[in-house]
Amino acid sequence: MNKLPFLLSIPHGGLRKPLELDGHLCITDRDLFDDSDPFVIEIYDLRDKVQSVIKTDVARTFVDLNRSLQQMPPDNPDGLIKSMTCYEKPIYIKGKEPDKFLRDSLIEFYYVPYHKAIQKSISELDLKLCIDCHSMASVAPGISPDGANKKRPLFCLSNQDGKTCSNEMIELLADCISHSYSIDRKEISINSPFLGGYITKTYGNNPLPWIQVEMNRSLYLSPPWFNQENLSVEKTHLENLKNQFENSLELFFSKIS
Repeated sequence: MNKLPFLLSIPHGGLRKPLELDGHLCITDRDLFDDSDPFVIEIYDLRDKVQSVIKTDVARTFVDLNRSLQQMPPDNPDGLIKSMTCYEKPIYIKGKEPDKFLRDSLIEFYYVPYHKAIQKSISELDLKLCIDCHSMASVAPGISPDGANKKRPLFCLSNQDGKTCSNEMIELLADCISHSYSIDRKEISINSPFLGGYITKTYGNNPLPWIQVEMNRSLYLSPPWFNQENLSVEKTHLENLKNQFENSLELFFSKIS
């Protein structure tokens, strides 16, 4: 089987705490879970079905690969190296926040290799589309662009208002997702509440089209699939979501090829 000519970027892929931060952290496991994109690797990682998958298991709470090098606290508390979670919960022991040396080390070990991998893939592979894969809370946290406590759609697709790919392309992907997941097309928004983050903005149409995909976590972090006590999700349900994502991309490719 030929691989689909897509690159999948999963920059918020896990819950891992970098060893470099041992002795610095006060964040609870629940607060880390709520601030992260849990289970997105299980949902989006199509492995050998696509040309390239670039992913990390380091939590966005500690190193956010979807931020620029200039997005740092205190100017941006939700930047590359954060000072608090998106729910305004503390991450670091007071007085143990990362200094410049530690921040630079985190960037060198985790941030730079990720972006080099993206650049290598787009320069060496024959790709038709790149997708930045994320999840979003079902209800917006306080620091979100849509404002606290606002209910969100089941999917949000972003292309920086037509700058990172054509509007026809993003609308087609929305239609394919609607069909594959058997959800109303009205439950898929375009550029609201998200326009597309740093990765999509930086690499979009430079030279390849990019789309940011945000899946609502209510599709899996809710009964009957989600166990609140141990923060686990039924594996079969995650596998079904991944199969539906694969079907979306296959349908999309069949319509553009």
